[in-house]
Amino acid sequence: MAALRRGSSVAAWPGSAPGRASVAQAARAGWRTPWLAFGAALRAEADQRRIFLWAPVAAGAGTVAYFAADHEPSLWLCAALALACFALAFRLRARPAALAGALAAALFFAGLLSAAWRSARLEAPVLDHVRIVELTGYVEAVDHRRAGARFLLRVTDASGLEPSQTPWRVRLTDRHAPPMEAGAFIKLKARLTPPARAALPSGYDFARDAYFAGIGAVGSALGKIELMEAPAEPGLWLSMMMRVDRARNLLAARVDGAIGGAAGAVGAAMVTGKRDLLDEETRQLIREAGIFHIITISGIQMTLVAGILFWAIRRALALFPLLALHYPIKTWAALGAIAGAVIYDILTGSRVGTERALLMTVIMMSAIVMQRRALTMRNLALAALCIIALEPEAILGASFQLSFAAVAALVAVYESRLEARQAERAADPFGLSKAPPPTGAFDRVLAWIAHEPSHMLLATVCATSATASFMAYHFHELSPYVLIGNPLTLAIIEFFAVPGALIGTMLYPLGLDAPVWLFVGLGIKLALWVASFIAAAPGATIHLSAFAPWSMVFLSLAVLSAVIWRTTLLRMTAVPLLAIGLIGAASGPRYDVLIAPTGDAVASRGPGGAFVVAGARANAFGVEQWLRADGDGRSAKATALAGKGVEESAGGARCDTLGCVVPLAAGGDLVIVNEARAFAEDCGRARVIVSRLSAPSWCAAELVIDRPKLELSGAQALQFKDGKAAIVAARAPGEDRPWSPKPVVWNSAPRAGPAAAKAVRSADPQDAMRDDALEVLGAGAR
Repeated sequence: MAALRRGSSVAAWPGSAPGRASVAQAARAGWRTPWLAFGAALRAEADQRRIFLWAPVAAGAGTVAYFAADHEPSLWLCAALALACFALAFRLRARPAALAGALAAALFFAGLLSAAWRSARLEAPVLDHVRIVELTGYVEAVDHRRAGARFLLRVTDASGLEPSQTPWRVRLTDRHAPPMEAGAFIKLKARLTPPARAALPSGYDFARDAYFAGIGAVGSALGKIELMEAPAEPGLWLSMMMRVDRARNLLAARVDGAIGGAAGAVGAAMVTGKRDLLDEETRQLIREAGIFHIITISGIQMTLVAGILFWAIRRALALFPLLALHYPIKTWAALGAIAGAVIYDILTGSRVGTERALLMTVIMMSAIVMQRRALTMRNLALAALCIIALEPEAILGASFQLSFAAVAALVAVYESRLEARQAERAADPFGLSKAPPPTGAFDRVLAWIAHEPSHMLLATVCATSATASFMAYHFHELSPYVLIGNPLTLAIIEFFAVPGALIGTMLYPLGLDAPVWLFVGLGIKLALWVASFIAAAPGATIHLSAFAPWSMVFLSLAVLSAVIWRTTLLRMTAVPLLAIGLIGAASGPRYDVLIAPTGDAVASRGPGGAFVVAGARANAFGVEQWLRADGDGRSAKATALAGKGVEESAGGARCDTLGCVVPLAAGGDLVIVNEARAFAEDCGRARVIVSRLSAPSWCAAELVIDRPKLELSGAQALQFKDGKAAIVAARAPGEDRPWSPKPVVWNSAPRAGPAAAKAVRSADPQDAMRDDALEVLGAGAR
C-alpha cells in the first residue's frame, strides 16, 4: 500500500513519463492518445495519494457481494483468499498497476470476510412461526408514544420454546402505557411473529436488519405486564444502557412538555433521539420538505456538538496565557471534543447511525491531535473502512450511503476551495493584487452576504446532488425545494437546536433548563413553518418508481468518481457512469401484481394504472412499500380493503369474510382465499389463487400461490406478457441465510390439471372439499 501511495518512487504507471507528475501536467498531456492521457491522469492521482481512497470501495464491494449471495460463504476460504491476495500484492509491489489489482482483490475478500464473520458472531435463534408465548426478561429500552409504547425485551425464558429456539431479544408494542421503564424484569404474555420479510422483490428486508440487531421476533403484549424481582443483575454494559434509556425518556418528556405540540416531539427527537412521540403528519411534513435529517442523531448533530465543544474548550483555555503559550491547548480541545462526542453518542442511545457519526468525528478530531488537517477525504475513507470492518451490514442502509455521500461532496468542495486559495497565494504571494478588506461594520456584512451564502448554496447543491440517487432509490421520492429548505433549517439548527440542546442538557439536573427549551422550541417552530411553506409549494414532492437494482452500482460509482478523482479526465468518467445509472433507474421493473409474503394481501394494477390493494390482513408498512416502489404517493390507509363485511373499491375489488376477488388488467380474476371452504368455488373460476393456507391438490386455477410456495419464495410479483404470467420472487431458489433460513420442504401431492380436478369434484365434491379443508386447516395450525 505504501508503494502504491508513493507512486513515483516505485515505477511508472502505464503510459506515463518518469518523475513526479501533477494535475496540471496531466491536463497538459492532452489527448495525444487516450491511453497516454489516462496513464498520466492515474499517475497524477497516485502522486496525490488518491488511489487509497478507493480502498473502502473495494472492501464495500465484497460486503455487498456477501449480502447478494444465496448461502453463507466459507469463512476459511474467504480468509485464505484475502491473505493470498495480500501476499501477491507484496510480491507485486514494484509494479503499481498489478499492485493495485491485487490490493483491490484482497480488500474485496476482506470485505466479504468481515460480513461473514459479523453474521457468524451475531448468530441467534429466529422465531419460526407465529406463537403466543409467556415471556420473562429484562426491559432494555422503552420508546413512549402518544398512546402506548414500544419496548425491547432481553428474553430469559419463553414458555414452549427450547433455549436453542428462544430469541435473544424481541421487540414488543403495547397499546397502553406500560408500567415499567428500562431495567425492569417483567413477565407477560405476547403474540410473537418472525421479523417481516421483504414485501416485494429487491425491497427493504426488515428481517435482515432485525437479525443484525439481535431481534429474533416482534409482536404485541397481551394482557397485563407483571413486574418481578430480577433473578440476577444484568451485565455492566446492559445496566449502564438501561440507566441511559431511563434518563433519555425523562429528558424527552421534559423537552416535549416544555415546548409542547409537534415542535415538542421534534425537540425530543433532536435532543434524545426518541422519535416515537412524532405523529405521522409531522413526519410527512418534514419528509416532503426534504429535512427529515433534522430528527435523526447523525453526522450533522455529531459534528456540530464536537465542533462547539472544540471551539468552547479552546477559547476557554486561551484565556490563560500560561496554558496558551506553553501547552498544546488545540490538542486538549480535540481530546475534549472526542470525549464529549462519546458521551453524546451514549446519551442518545448509541445506535448504528450515531455510532457511525461518532467514528467519523473521532477520526477527524484524532487528525487534529496528530497535527493533521481534519477535513480530508483520507479521513473519510478511514472511517468507511472502520465501519466496514466493525458493522459491515450498515453499508446497505440509507443512513450510511446518504451520510458518506453528503460528507464526501462537502469535503470535495472544501478541497477545491483550498486548492483555489493555494493557487491564488502562489500567483500573488504578497497579496498585492487583493482588495483591502472592508473596514466598516456595514461593509463587512455586505461582504459576508456576497460570499458566505453563495458558498453555502454551492455546498448544499453538491451534497444534494451526491445524495439524490440514494434518496430516490431508498425512498422513491425527491424534494426539488431541498436547496431552499436545507440551508435555512441547518442555519436554524446551528443557532438554536444544538447549542440549546447542550446547554439545556447540562442545566436539566439543576432544574434550570425550562427557558432553554423555550429557546430551542422557537427555532424548531420556525423550522416547521419553513417546512410547511415548502411542502405546500406546487411539486414539492416528486414520486419515483423503483430502480433496476443494478443501476445503483453505476450511480454510486458516478458519485465516487466525481468526489474522489482530482484530474479532469478521470473525473469526467462520472458522466458515462451516471448515464448508465439513469438508464437503469428509468427501466425499473413494473409489476402487474404484488403478493405479500404471508399470502393474505395483494396489489393488482387497476384500469387506471394504479394499484388496487386488497386483503383482510394488509400490512400498512408493506402496502406503503408497494405504493412507493410504484411511484404512487397515496397513503396505505387510502388504498387497502379491510375485508370485513362486503366492500368494493374503485378498481372493482370486492372483499368479504371468505376472501377477496380482484379483477386483473390482463383478464380474469385474482382471488384471495381466507377460509378453506372458499376453495371449492374459487378454484373453478379464478385465474390466480392466492392464499395463506395450503391449497387443495385438485385446485384448477391457472396459477396457485399458497402457503407452501410463499414459504419457499417469499413475496412474489407477477408480470403478464402475451397472456402468460412471469413470476419474480423475493427469495432466490435454494436461498439459505441466517435471517432467511431455508424453510422446511412441504410434501404435497402433484396438483391435478383442470380435467382431473373436474372429475374429482364431480365424483364427490362435498367429501373432497371436506378432506381438503381438514388438510388445509391442519397445515394452518402448524
